[in-house]
Amino acid sequence: METETNRNKLIAGAAIAALVLGGGGVMLGRTVFAPSAATAPAEEGEHGEEGKEEGHVEGLVEMDDARAKAAGIVTEATQAGGLGAEIIAQGVVAAAPDGEAVLTARADGALTRVVKRLGDNVRAGETIAYLESRDASAIAAERSSASARLIAARSAYAREKKLYEAKVTARQDFEAAQAVLAEAEAEARRTQSAAGAAKITGDGRYLAVTSLISGKITKADATLGSYVSAGAELFRVADPRKIQINALVLPADAQRVQPGDRAVIELLGGETVTATVRAATPSLDPESKTATIVLVPDGSGQLIPGQGLRVRIMPGNAAASSSIGIPEEAVQSVEGKDVVFVKTAKGFQATNVAVGQRSAGRVEIVDGLKPGAVIATKGAFLLKAELGKGEAEH
Repeated sequence: METETNRNKLIAGAAIAALVLGGGGVMLGRTVFAPSAATAPAEEGEHGEEGKEEGHVEGLVEMDDARAKAAGIVTEATQAGGLGAEIIAQGVVAAAPDGEAVLTARADGALTRVVKRLGDNVRAGETIAYLESRDASAIAAERSSASARLIAARSAYAREKKLYEAKVTARQDFEAAQAVLAEAEAEARRTQSAAGAAKITGDGRYLAVTSLISGKITKADATLGSYVSAGAELFRVADPRKIQINALVLPADAQRVQPGDRAVIELLGGETVTATVRAATPSLDPESKTATIVLVPDGSGQLIPGQGLRVRIMPGNAAASSSIGIPEEAVQSVEGKDVVFVKTAKGFQATNVAVGQRSAGRVEIVDGLKPGAVIATKGAFLLKAELGKGEAEH
C-alpha cells in the first residue's frame, strides 16, 4: 500500500515538473526570440514606407522615357486653338536656295578622274572630279603668255623710267612704257581670273570640278571617261541642314497666313516638328490654283528633300479659342469615357476630357486639357491596355 502511494507521488511530481519546464520554455522562447524595442519599430517603419511606395494612383500608368520610347509611344505638346483655327495642307521638303548646288562642266572635256561618289560628304571648295580639256590647255597658255608679257613690260618700264629720270629719253617714251605695263597687268589679271573660274590645275591640262557648298552629293550623272560639253550637269550637292517646306494652301487660307506664324510638321510614325512661316508666294500655281507657303523647320534631322508630309499652320490673327486640337488617336475610351494620357514625372496619367468636333484625323478638346500639356499621341492605345492590366491587378 505504501509502495503504491509513493509511486503515485512520483508520477504527480513528474507531471508538475513537465508543466513547469514547458511554461518556462515558452517564456524563454518569447524572451530570446521576440524583437527588441529598438528593432520592432524599425521593421514596422520599413514596411510602412514600402506600403507608401506601393500605393496605387488611380489612372496612372507608370513608365519611364526609355520604356515609352521602346514601346513606340510618341508625345506632343498641346497648343491652344480649335480645329477652325488650323490650316491643314500638304507640303514637300525642298532644299533652301543656298542649300543646294548644281556642279557643271566649265568647258568641253573628258571626265578622267572621279574623287567623290554619290552620298559622300564634301566641303565647300573640295574637288569632286577632273576634266581633261583642250580649253583648259588654251586658257593655261593664255595665262602663261600674259604672265610673260607682264614681266617684259615691267622690265621695259623700269628701264625707261631710269632713262627718263637721267634725262636721256623723252617723256613720251616713258609714258608709252607705262601704258604698255598697264595693258600687260590688265591682261594678266584677265587670264588669271579665267583660269581661276575654270578651276585650271597647276599643269594646265585639267579642269577641277569643285563643290560650291558643304553637304552631301545627292546626284551624280558623270561617268568616268565620258566626254561632256560645257554647261553639262555633273553633280548635285545638298546641305541637309538648309531645307524648307513648301506647303500648298487655298487662296482664302493664304490670306490668313503671315510671316512668323507657327506651324507643325507631321512626320511618319506620329512624330512632329515645329516650324515658322517664312513667306507666302504672291501668285497662284497655274495648274493647282493654290498658293505656296514657305516654312522653315526648327529641326531638320528627319526631313529629306523630296519628302511629302502634312503640315498644320496656326495663323497668328486667328480668333482666340479655349479649345485644343490634338490627333484623334490620342483620345481613348476607358470605361465609356474619353480620356487622354498626360505625361507626368512617373509616367502617363489618364485624364477625362470633353470632345468636340472631329476633322481630318484631328479632334477638338473643349474641356479637361490645358495648353502646354504633353500628351501621348501614337501608342496611346498601349497605355490604355497597360492601364487595364494595372487596374485588374489592383
